[in-house]
Amino acid sequence: MEEYIFLDDIATADVAIESRGDTLEELFSASAMATFEVMADTSGIQLKIKKVLHLENSEIDGLLFDWLAEIIYLKDAEYMLFGKYDIKITKNSNYQLDAEILGEEINQSKHDLRCDVKAITFHLFEVYEKDGKWISRFILDI
Repeated sequence: MEEYIFLDDIATADVAIESRGDTLEELFSASAMATFEVMADTSGIQLKIKKVLHLENSEIDGLLFDWLAEIIYLKDAEYMLFGKYDIKITKNSNYQLDAEILGEEINQSKHDLRCDVKAITFHLFEVYEKDGKWISRFILDI
């Protein structure tokens, strides 16, 4: 089950998040959902536009960092909000992520916008498995 919580006592000027999932795919989806929930009420996002992503990294924490950096970049470059993430992660010599993400262009009169996320940071960034669950902690620069 994918889930996330905001860690108010970790970062006062930024947003700290802990996300969890039974699988890596759930973890990555929960992390993306939390990231966009910081920026807008995601319940109002229509799933009209599909983007396809492929990322690779030798480490799972590097892959999560790249994933979050990429979707934040797409928000800025293409002025989009995303609300659904179909993700598949495999491991050969590297971890590979293939994803279809769905959303729509930002519409200030339609979307309940909150604050803008500028970037994912390395500060206190971690990904680990504990008791059969994948857990990540990260801080978003706002």
